[in-house]
Amino acid sequence: MRKKILWLLLALTIVAGAMGCGKKEEEVSADVTEDFSTEDEVLNEEPEPNEPEEAEVEEEVAPEGMYHSELTNEWISEDLKEQRPLAIMVDNEKTALPHFGLTQADIVYEMMNSTQNDQITRFMVLVKDYDSIKQLGSIRSTRPTNLMIAPEWNAIVCHDGGPFYIETYLKNPYLDHFSGTFSRVDNGKPREFTEYMMPGDMEKNFKNNSKVSREYNEYKPEEPHFQFASKNNPVNLAEANENLDCTLVDLPFKHNGSQLDYDETTGLYLYSEYGSPHQDPGNNNAQLSFTNVILQEMSYSQLDDHGYMVWNCIDAGKRGYYITGGKAIPITWSKVSEQSRTIYYDSMGDEITINTGKTYIGFVSDKLWDELVVQ
Repeated sequence: MRKKILWLLLALTIVAGAMGCGKKEEEVSADVTEDFSTEDEVLNEEPEPNEPEEAEVEEEVAPEGMYHSELTNEWISEDLKEQRPLAIMVDNEKTALPHFGLTQADIVYEMMNSTQNDQITRFMVLVKDYDSIKQLGSIRSTRPTNLMIAPEWNAIVCHDGGPFYIETYLKNPYLDHFSGTFSRVDNGKPREFTEYMMPGDMEKNFKNNSKVSREYNEYKPEEPHFQFASKNNPVNLAEANENLDCTLVDLPFKHNGSQLDYDETTGLYLYSEYGSPHQDPGNNNAQLSFTNVILQEMSYSQLDDHGYMVWNCIDAGKRGYYITGGKAIPITWSKVSEQSRTIYYDSMGDEITINTGKTYIGFVSDKLWDELVVQ
């Protein structure tokens, strides 16, 4: 009887042990299965696509003693950093040709100067490093529009008089000017075509009128006039919306027939008028040329029956074009006051970025805008 009980206890112990071992094996097996499942999920995950790497653009390193000009973004002497630009009025009658020094200007404005004489145009050229120019002009009278644009740059207007309409503008505290204080050059032409800015003229002007500061004053623009692209990463309008091919700009300026032709070799727009290339005898007969061309559609107001007029350059939402590198895009522009800068916008409403280099800005009458050729 005792042996039977012992054998029964032994059998129960073996069975219980076997059941316990089975449970542990199941648990281990479940753990292993779970681990393998996790590995499979990792192995079966889709690899994340590689994002395209942006091409690295080499940063421009400033040459010693140089800075980016606020007018062109080119490197110029740091000694000029606080020097105000000049806004010089240049006659554009055929008798005034050839012009001297315009190829050394940073920005050239061209606009109708009178509703008479086939709506003849006149230049206003902005120059930063004026002491390096041996001769510039010929210099003529100014108009109200010029005195509304020059304050954008805190520029000093250089001219020879003007109609009485300018008197109100000349009284503005933010406008400085020199009138009729430049050299006369005997070039065999009538007197009105003989006034030029020559070496020493500006030094004399500042000395004789100490109220005019050579350096930027309290009316200096608070923000850059243009947004410039790096020279190492230029604007390519072929990538822009609504871009147009543009190797020719034929402006509807009847009197002098202004035209800009794209030179693919240099990437510049070459200026011609009166049927010939505009050449500068003061700079080895170089042709006037620009990296950037900006055209603004604009209305104007007639002031009297003698042809005097004023451009409505304080406006918003008017059409225009920005042109560079053989391409053009439509733009709009706005200017809210005489001191505020003109801002140019692309079709998305963003301010445009322009390329490093010289800029031509043309005012085109809204009455003649449809005659403008951009192709």
